[in-house]
Amino acid sequence: MGMMAKMRSLAPWFIITVGGLFVLFMVLSDSQLVNIVGQRSNNIGYVNGEPITYQQFTNYFETVRRQQQAQTGEDIDETQLEALRDQVWSAVVNQLLIDEKVDEFGIIVTDEEVKDAILGPNPPAFLRQSFIDEEGVFNRQAYEQALFDPRNAEILIQAEETVRAQLVQDKLKSYLMGSVVVNDGEIKRKFIEQNTVMTAEYGLIDYTLIPDTLATVTDSDLLEYYNKNKSDYKVDPQRKIKYVFFERKASLDDSVSIRKNLEAIIKNIESDTASFRSFVNIYSEQPYSKDTLTVDKIHPNAVEILKEASIGEIIGPVLTMDGFTVYKLINKSKGELEFARASHILISGTEDAAKQKADSVYQALMSGANFEQTAIEISEDPGSGSRGGELGWFGKGQMVAEFENAVFSGRVGVIQKPVMSQFGYHIIKVTDRTNEKYVVEKIVNKILASGTTLDRIYENATDFSYLAKENSFESEAELLGYDIVETPAFSENASFIPGLGASRALVKFAFENKVGSISDVYRVPSGYVVAKISEATKAGFKPFDELKQQLQVTVLRQKKIDKAKEFAEHVYEQVLKEGSLFNVTLYSPFARFDIAKEFTPKSNIPTVGRDNAFVAYCLKGELNEISKPIVGNRGAYLIKITDRTEFDQQAYEQQKNTLRQSILQQKRSQFFTDWIAKVRDEADIVDNRHIFYR
Repeated sequence: MGMMAKMRSLAPWFIITVGGLFVLFMVLSDSQLVNIVGQRSNNIGYVNGEPITYQQFTNYFETVRRQQQAQTGEDIDETQLEALRDQVWSAVVNQLLIDEKVDEFGIIVTDEEVKDAILGPNPPAFLRQSFIDEEGVFNRQAYEQALFDPRNAEILIQAEETVRAQLVQDKLKSYLMGSVVVNDGEIKRKFIEQNTVMTAEYGLIDYTLIPDTLATVTDSDLLEYYNKNKSDYKVDPQRKIKYVFFERKASLDDSVSIRKNLEAIIKNIESDTASFRSFVNIYSEQPYSKDTLTVDKIHPNAVEILKEASIGEIIGPVLTMDGFTVYKLINKSKGELEFARASHILISGTEDAAKQKADSVYQALMSGANFEQTAIEISEDPGSGSRGGELGWFGKGQMVAEFENAVFSGRVGVIQKPVMSQFGYHIIKVTDRTNEKYVVEKIVNKILASGTTLDRIYENATDFSYLAKENSFESEAELLGYDIVETPAFSENASFIPGLGASRALVKFAFENKVGSISDVYRVPSGYVVAKISEATKAGFKPFDELKQQLQVTVLRQKKIDKAKEFAEHVYEQVLKEGSLFNVTLYSPFARFDIAKEFTPKSNIPTVGRDNAFVAYCLKGELNEISKPIVGNRGAYLIKITDRTEFDQQAYEQQKNTLRQSILQQKRSQFFTDWIAKVRDEADIVDNRHIFYR
């Protein structure tokens, strides 16, 4: 028993009030990650040889999951579990590495230090805050009475360990952060960034206006630039994989099961005296609400049924974007806004050929061609074309003017002659218009894959992995009708694989095995993957020939910027005589004049954008004097600062300490982040979670 157990424990009301406050501090302690031991056959991973058992990781994960559920009032969605496991794993690894470093640095906290922290003049905030009255005064007497109450020894032991952990962290930070300091120059820069407002006139020689003929680029120029900047084109070892993807999605049986379940619920509602709301609270995956909806906010499948429904009627289940939905119609009313539902066939282009094609399609429709089928086959709107031209419900202001005018003035059910907009020619069919609003309550059930379906998907992936290893990845995929996809190249430190998403385990597989190796089943955000390493590239430099087109753009830009500076030097001589930048356009066809008004060092500069060179000059340049050419992102500038906030020494002195603490906190936070990242890079971390979770 800890030293503090000798003290009498807290009152019950203190437990209720304060107990929850340090649950977050106690998670690692509760899961006993500091003293990890266990059977290696059940180890989910290792940190520098120390095992993390599946049970220990699961306990920690469930603790964090319950905390998040308590905070949000909702359980974590299935699709977010993998991301949460990643966060928990990272926290576990970090804590174990920190504990190792605490031991290495010889950092200890004595019982006396813990006692002094709890009984001292300034107790920890999580203990002290329940004894602060309405005026913000700490009631020391009540605090000590609670501490010496004999009924709650156990909670006080937890408080002791929490304080000990905090003191260890404080000592570690002090040990690490001793070299982190803030000098006066940093404080002054921060003050200036926050308190300086500037306005400047400028003449820009815009490199994008300079023709290519004035900046010729030869192959020798490209090669010279490549050799001089070769380090920019260094590439780490890379891998490519071919994979077969098994999507975690609901089956037809899942969909039918959910629909039948809702149909049974409807029968219960109709025969029960309980309110519809009570059924929403029990069966809906969305919280109860009574909504007044216009038709553009309702799925088209539901609108058609609601239009014919009677007040009080229950309709559904209707297949919507949210899943299957059961509605109870509370009321109908007329609104001020009118909405239309329409379909269209788009012929892209505004030239005569596009007009002739649109007219031809229109004539075919007038002769009896099916509108929906024609849209699928011909429409050049990729979104609606696959849906037979269906655009759904929309109101005024949501479409381009020409299209909108045709829809809201045309007759319902009549196919209109082609209408031209900026997108091309539209052949429009208005299928409905209304201004009705519907007051509804609803039960929503997402269509999710059942456990049986997920097991079957995983088994299919496992079977394929086995057969691919025994025979051939490509031949088995072809035999089973699976598509093979190849990823772009990715590096060893990649956090995700293009096309698949986050999967550090799969990245690790790709770099720990040779070309041709076939993987077990790996979980990725939306399903399972069986992969084959298809290509391995050693570290080196991207070849010149591969970069030639990219280098052409880069070198041409640099040559144009050099030309812009050359032209700006000539313009500078002219405008300097006048003392004004207003006439820069007279001295160069590539120049323009403008004013950047009231910008700060960290803000987007009006008419310029973000340009560090522009800002740097405006902070230090002389007022009302024209600068020599300043090379920036868009070319060469001639700048005349017309206004700049003067440095306020008094305000600076007042804010100095606050700014120092703010900068110090940022630097310490960044230092610790960099430190733990370095410790992780140097650690031997084995992550076997993919074996345990599917």
